[in-house]
Amino acid sequence: MGPSEILTQQHRDCDALFADAEQAVRNLGWAAADAGFEAMRADLERHFALEEDTLFPAFEQATGLRQGPTAVMRAEHAQMRGLLDDMAQALAARLRDDYLGLAETLLILAQQHNMKEENILYPMCEQHIADLPGLLAREMRHAG
Repeated sequence: MGPSEILTQQHRDCDALFADAEQAVRNLGWAAADAGFEAMRADLERHFALEEDTLFPAFEQATGLRQGPTAVMRAEHAQMRGLLDDMAQALAARLRDDYLGLAETLLILAQQHNMKEENILYPMCEQHIADLPGLLAREMRHAG
């Protein structure tokens, strides 16, 4: 599997955890919702960290673009983190409808974000970053 496929698979894995947590909230299965949400959030944060700490800096160094696509992706990560904070509060308060509304907003934002990464940024990274497969493999081993 190449770098784009690895990162895209991480998106799909987060999507599956997101759907599980959302379904648990719909069914008022609060214990499962708590566990599912925390698993999804942790997985998403690991993915964000891989991008923000490794992929984006390598791309910026290789291209000299510091205010380009990576700046947009970081801003969208921040938006998603804000929604996750709000979702965590709604979940803790057992506010089903609030959680589901926030989840819908996050889903739309994440889908748009992932399309930009998968169709534009990841191919650009593969084109410009020397030894991207090795860089990602080292970082993923280190992250455990």
